[in-house]
Amino acid sequence: MTHDIHEVLHRVFGYPGFLGHQQAVIEHTVAGGDSLVLMPTGGGKSLCYQIPAIVREGMGVVVSPLIALMRDQVEGLRQAGVRAACLNSTLTWREVQEVEAAALSGALDLLYVAPERLLGERTLELLSRIRLALFAIDEAHCVSQWGHDFRPEYLQLSALHDRFPAVPRIALTATADEPTRREIVRRLGLGRAARFVSGFDRPNIRYAVVPKNRARQQLLRFLEERHRGHAGIVYCLSRRRVDDTAAWLRGEGIDALPYHAGLSGETRQRHQDRFQREEGVVMVATVAFGMGIDKPDVRFVAHLDLPKSIEAYYQETGRAGRDGEPADAWMVYGLQEVVTLRHMVENSEAGEARKRVELRKLDAMLGYCELATCRRRTLLSYFGEDLPEDCGNCDNCLTPVTTWDATEAARKAMSCVSRTGQRFGAAYLIDVLRGRDTERIRRFGHDRLPTYGVGADLGPFEWRSVFRQLVARGLLSVDVEGYGSIRLTGDSRPVLRGDVEVLMRRDVRPTPRKSRRQRGETGSPPDPATWDEALWEALRKRRTELASAQGVPPYVIFHDSTLREMIAHRPRTPDDFSRLSGVGDTKLHRYGADFLGVIAAHEGDSAPG
Repeated sequence: MTHDIHEVLHRVFGYPGFLGHQQAVIEHTVAGGDSLVLMPTGGGKSLCYQIPAIVREGMGVVVSPLIALMRDQVEGLRQAGVRAACLNSTLTWREVQEVEAAALSGALDLLYVAPERLLGERTLELLSRIRLALFAIDEAHCVSQWGHDFRPEYLQLSALHDRFPAVPRIALTATADEPTRREIVRRLGLGRAARFVSGFDRPNIRYAVVPKNRARQQLLRFLEERHRGHAGIVYCLSRRRVDDTAAWLRGEGIDALPYHAGLSGETRQRHQDRFQREEGVVMVATVAFGMGIDKPDVRFVAHLDLPKSIEAYYQETGRAGRDGEPADAWMVYGLQEVVTLRHMVENSEAGEARKRVELRKLDAMLGYCELATCRRRTLLSYFGEDLPEDCGNCDNCLTPVTTWDATEAARKAMSCVSRTGQRFGAAYLIDVLRGRDTERIRRFGHDRLPTYGVGADLGPFEWRSVFRQLVARGLLSVDVEGYGSIRLTGDSRPVLRGDVEVLMRRDVRPTPRKSRRQRGETGSPPDPATWDEALWEALRKRRTELASAQGVPPYVIFHDSTLREMIAHRPRTPDDFSRLSGVGDTKLHRYGADFLGVIAAHEGDSAPG
C-alpha cells in the first residue's frame, strides 16, 4: 500500500514526498477508515482524498459546495492524467448523461458533486450501482450552524453513512475551532473517525492591521509599495462599496473587477474567469466570493471592512499564498465597522442564542485587531494551537507597538459621553473634547460643559484611536439603534472614578503618501546567482499561451514555484525535467518539450557570441 501511494504521488502529481499528516491520512483512508482532517489552506488537503480514490477500487465521490471549486479541481486533475468529472447545474442534460455513463462504466476515478445534487434520489440511485472508493466532504465546516459559511444541505450528509455504510468518509476543512469540530463530528456521524489536526500556521502570510484613515488611499499605497501587478482579493462589507472601490482602483491604473451577489450570474462568472486565468487581476468582493477559489498565486488579501469573526478572517486570508510563497493579509479597521456589524447581528432574524454567539465572535475579532503583541500567536491560540515564540512576520513583530497610559484620556472621553447625554457619536464627541467652535455644539450648549476643550492636547486621529479601543474593550458601547451614539457600560464607572489604569496601544499616524514606485516584493528576493528575469517572463508567456489554447487557468499547467525551479535548475533533458516538483508523467509528456524548448532558446540567446 505504501509503495502504491508514493508511486501515485510521484507519477501522477510530480511531488517527491508527503507533507505533514498527508501520508497518515491517506494510509488510513486507503485502509477503509473514516477521518476528520483539519489542515491549513495550501497544506495539501486535496491529495488526502485524491490519492486514495486512485489507489482504492472504485470511484471517489467529492462533496463540494461551489461550482468554481469543482471546475478548477477537475481541470487540474485532468491535466495530471486523472479521470475526473463533476455533476452540477452548469451541465447540459446531455453532459449529465455522459458523466453518469462514465461513472457507471468505471471510467472515472473521482466525481465532484454539489451536496444538493448528491442527495437527490437520482444521484443516490446512480451511486448505488457503482463500486465506491470513498466519500470526501470538502469544506466540512459548512455543517456548522454557528459558522460563517453554513450550508443547510450539509446537515443531510449523515445520510451517506446510512445508505453506504461500508464506504469510508473523510471530512476536510481548514477552518474549525474546537466547538465547530465537535459539531462536524456530531452532524456527520463521525464519532468513531480518526482525527488528523495539522498546525493552522501559515508562516508565509504576513498579518497586518492598521487604523482606518482614508481607507482607499491606504489600500492604494499598500498595493503600490508591495503588490503592483500582483493578483489579490479586496474584501468589502457592502455591494456598493465593492462597486465604488473597484471603479476607483481602475481609475488608478489597477486591473480591478467587482464581485457580489447583486451582479448577474454571467458577469460574476466572467469576472471570476478573468481572475483565475489572467495575471495580476485584483478582485474586489463581498464574502460571496472566495470559498473554494483554488488560485495558488494570490499574493494578498486586503480587508477594507472588519470580518464578522476570526474564523471568517482566517478563511478569507487563507486564500493568499496557497503556493507557499510570501503573501500579505492586510486590513484597515475603524469604529464604524463595529457599529455596522453589531447592527447587522442585533437586527438579524437569528435567535437570541445565535446572536450571543455571533457577538462573542465579533468581540474576539475586535480583540485581535487591538493587539499590541504577536498577531499569529493569538490567531493560532484561538484555534487551540500554541506558538512557542513570536512569529517575526506580523506588523506587531516587525514594528513593535508601544503602549501609553491612556487613563486620563479615557476618563475625559467617558465624562464627555456622560455629560452630552450618551446621545452622540465619536466624531461629535471629539469635536467637543477638542473645543471646536461649531453651530451644532453651540445649539446644544455643549460649549459650556466642563469637558469642552479639555482634550485639545490630542488630535482627531488620537481621539479616534481612544474611542475605538474603549469600545473594543467593552468600556464604552455603541447604540446600534441610535445612529451610532456612544454610551457608558457597567465597566465604565471604575475608570471614571480613577480606580482602574487604562493602557492603550499607540497607533502610528499614517505618513504622507510617497510617489508611485514599482511593486515591492513580499519576501526575500530571488537568489541573484540563479535568477533570470528574462527567462521568467519567457516561461510565463509560454504557460499563458498553452493555458489560453485550452481555456484553463495558467496555474493548472504549472505553478509559479515550478517555473522558479526551471530557472534555478535549467533542465536540459526530459529526465531532468521530470525531477522538478509538480511534474508528473502526464505533464512531462504534454509540456516537457515546450518548456525545455523555451529554456534552450533562452540559453542560446544568452550564450556569449
